[in-house]
Amino acid sequence: MPASLPIIIIALFAIALYCFVHVYRKHTLGENAPEQHIEVEILDKQCTPVIGARPGEDDEEYWIYVQPTKGGPKREFMVGIHYYHALNPGDKGVMTYQGVTFRHFALTRV
Repeated sequence: MPASLPIIIIALFAIALYCFVHVYRKHTLGENAPEQHIEVEILDKQCTPVIGARPGEDDEEYWIYVQPTKGGPKREFMVGIHYYHALNPGDKGVMTYQGVTFRHFALTRV
């Protein structure tokens, strides 16, 4: 077996690993994602307990579930307690997000 074959295999493995990490960070974690604005409708909201929260830390996480009004996939975002209490299912408005991070919601009044 030539000595260059293991070197080529290791190099290809390193390139594949680099590409995987890059795609994972960009598409799953939303790193370096542009800030986007989209019209959505609040479908539901949920509050879940945080297991192992220390004294002084939030003991609950607040989530909203949204769907674009012009069609598209349903998504979920973790929000702060103020947005959680201010928004209700059926509310429509313009949501600002960056990757998987919720930034702002501007409620549209009818």
